[in-house]
Amino acid sequence: MYPENLTAPMKGELVNIGFKDLTTPEAVETTLSEDGTTLMVINSVCGCAAGAARPGVRMSLEKASKKPTQLATVFAGVDKEAVDKVRELALPYPPSSPSIALFKNGEVIHFVERHHIEGRSAEAISEHLAAVFEELC
Repeated sequence: MYPENLTAPMKGELVNIGFKDLTTPEAVETTLSEDGTTLMVINSVCGCAAGAARPGVRMSLEKASKKPTQLATVFAGVDKEAVDKVRELALPYPPSSPSIALFKNGEVIHFVERHHIEGRSAEAISEHLAAVFEELC
């Protein structure tokens, strides 16, 4: 487990733009049981989360005309049970962090794995997610 003083600013990057910080499996289940689309970010301390995933998500939400109904996040290495629940619900996609999932009515409809984030720019991730939102939200 990572210390809270290390991860709080990283969580804040998403929470401060409207993401629900889910810390329990029950919170994940409740959030994903709601109608509509949910953008779920499995956050991480790694460099690709800081340099590409979180900024890419933020930029996608700024530029997209269609957006998910709700925004939520769990933090790998911190919220273990909540992360495990998201990963269970995101099957058949393998566990990866960071990762970005779009759920619709509780079912995963799009998934961006870590290997799709590593080595890509925040702008590329933003453009990809904005296109996904336009099509699926």
